[in-house]
Amino acid sequence: MTSAPQLLTDPFLQLPTETSVQVVWFTEFAGVNHTVSYGENLKHTAKANTTKLTRTREDQESRVANQTKDGQVYQKPVQRDIWRHEAEVTGLTPGVRVNYRVTSARKEGESVNSDVFTLAATPKLDTPLKILLTSDHQLKPMTSANLQKVVETVGRVDGVWFAGDLVNVSDRASEWFDDNSGGALFPGLQGRAKYEMTHNDVKTTYTGGQIIQHAPMFTCIGNHEVMGRFARTGSLNGEFDDTIPRVVAHKIYPDNSLIDNSFNTNTYEEIFSLPKSKEGGKRYYAVSFGDVRLVVLFATNMWRTPKLDGKHKGRYREAENDLNNPENWGYGQLIYEPIAKGSKQSNWLETELNSPEFKQAKYKVVMFHHPPHTLGDNIVPPYTEPVQIIERDDHNIKAVRYEYPKDADYIIRDVVPILEAANVQLVFYGHSHLWNRFVSPSGMHFLETSNVGNTYSAAWGERKREVPIGYQEDYVKIGDPNGLEPIVPTISPLLGENGKPMPYIASNDITVFSIFDTGTGTISSYRFDTRKPDSKVLKFDEFKLNLQ
Repeated sequence: MTSAPQLLTDPFLQLPTETSVQVVWFTEFAGVNHTVSYGENLKHTAKANTTKLTRTREDQESRVANQTKDGQVYQKPVQRDIWRHEAEVTGLTPGVRVNYRVTSARKEGESVNSDVFTLAATPKLDTPLKILLTSDHQLKPMTSANLQKVVETVGRVDGVWFAGDLVNVSDRASEWFDDNSGGALFPGLQGRAKYEMTHNDVKTTYTGGQIIQHAPMFTCIGNHEVMGRFARTGSLNGEFDDTIPRVVAHKIYPDNSLIDNSFNTNTYEEIFSLPKSKEGGKRYYAVSFGDVRLVVLFATNMWRTPKLDGKHKGRYREAENDLNNPENWGYGQLIYEPIAKGSKQSNWLETELNSPEFKQAKYKVVMFHHPPHTLGDNIVPPYTEPVQIIERDDHNIKAVRYEYPKDADYIIRDVVPILEAANVQLVFYGHSHLWNRFVSPSGMHFLETSNVGNTYSAAWGERKREVPIGYQEDYVKIGDPNGLEPIVPTISPLLGENGKPMPYIASNDITVFSIFDTGTGTISSYRFDTRKPDSKVLKFDEFKLNLQ
């Protein structure tokens, strides 16, 4: 007897237009018929196109099904067969929500239905919307609680903007769908999580929130959406760490696939249906959603450790054991997509900022992963190509280190000035796992609201960033290295040990989310203390976007 078929995810919404929306879901069987039923009494039907994900795998470090410790089931990366179904629901009227349900059938004749959810066309101008701003879920401890509190606090949101780092290792299937922790990406965003948190011997199970079944999600690429050289190492974590620049890959592997031998975003791009730009495809794009023009950039680099002990391929130096093996070097914090002035992405951005769709939008928002301003550690060194310095003793390599010239920070030097000139009101980003915000002298707001599941703390007060001493560049240890002062929350800031209000939240107990209300132009940030499961969610900050 074969077991009854199951859906791997609930359906979720992508790519809304004025008359249509895409419905996407996943199964672990190919099936013979996958459909969406929608409308009054679910009488209309749309047939799905089915594709198979090409790189989803599990490995010895997966936590899935019967594997609760390393290597119990998988001793190396093994392909996991997952099918993606996408159907277009058409004939929609803006502002009218429609019931829908998906059905997947196997050739044995058995089928499985989802619950009934609602969908809608892209919202018209002057429609007040609530948009969830989130990032950096990565199966972290507080994420399911965070998403559950979003729904309990504000009800159904109209859209989700996700500023990168959805999972940790993009090709590990269970991180998207069914990790044993109960906190995989899709369960959290669909109210199907089962994440246990314990405080004072009291267990609380958080389910996440039923969000993306009803609201389209727009995402950008973070460093964790990028995989390294394909199948060169023995684990998916190793593969994730094994990125090298394309120009280096071309020299080492002149006759082989550049994508397979440098870095790729294949799984991310296969999972999501996103707007596309002619130049960047799904990797960078712009979309209109109600009164907002959202511009999404591919601005992220390889995270490498700041440690200088010579044991790791780090952001400032290579591992001593590999000095004579350039194919094993990390090449510092390499940038995945050029964004400096004159690059393809920069030229596309300048064109977009001059487009009628952008200029006429009430709200102009830019989203990318890497922070232009933050108290977090990950903003140092500057966002620029690593300058490689090889130190030799006679003919032997003594050290390989990397410098990052501050005056060549592409985001600060090339991107932010043109956003300011184009009257962008909000720059939204993630990466450092904290909440902080800034305002430029011209009134452009910068918001990082990534203390969703955990934190890596803030460089503030006595706590300093780990930076090299004696290098050519002076790497900033405390505060925002790009010169803005953080804004203290306007309603209910947390107090530091000295009793003074803190301009950030960096906590492994308190989780934060932010909501953009386009009806009022306000962005409200909320916090929830997971140590007190019965406590209320508290709005602690609010600010309003300027209208030109």
